[in-house]
Amino acid sequence: MNGMSGSSQAAPAPSPSAFFHHHRRHHGGMMHMTFFWGKNTEVLFEGWPGTSLTMYWVCLASIFVFSALSEWISRCGVMKAGPASFGGGLIQTVVYTARAGLSYLIMLAVMSFNGGVFLAAMAGFGLGFMVFGSRSFKDTGSNNNHTEVQSHC
Repeated sequence: MNGMSGSSQAAPAPSPSAFFHHHRRHHGGMMHMTFFWGKNTEVLFEGWPGTSLTMYWVCLASIFVFSALSEWISRCGVMKAGPASFGGGLIQTVVYTARAGLSYLIMLAVMSFNGGVFLAAMAGFGLGFMVFGSRSFKDTGSNNNHTEVQSHC
C-alpha cells in the first residue's frame, strides 16, 4: 500500500502497559502497593539497597538525615524575609528549590512502601523539627514567648 510491497507490514507499536508488564516480569515481582517490613526493597534507584542488611541500614540512615536536613533548610535564616535584592532573592530561590527537591526525593523513598523507610523519614522530620523548629533548643526568654510552627502545606 502506498508504494510498499504487500508482505512487509510494520508491526504495531507495543502499548505502554506491555512495557511495564515486561519490566515487572523481568525483575521477578510486582511493586508493593501496601506497607511491608523487610530489608529486601528498592528505594529511589534500581537495586538499591538490595538484599544486604548493611545497605538497608545505610538507606534508612540516609533517609533519616535527608529528612532532618529538609527541616533545617526550611528553618534556616536564608529563607527569612529581608531587604529586597536580586542576589538575596536568587539565594532564597536556590535554597527553596533544593528543599523542595529533597522533600520530593524523601516522598519517593516513602513510596517504596517499606515500613522502615517510612519510620526513618518520620523520625528525621520529627528530630529535625525538634532541634531546628521547636522551642526545645531556643532561647525564648528575650523578645518572643512563642514559636511559630511553619507548615509545608
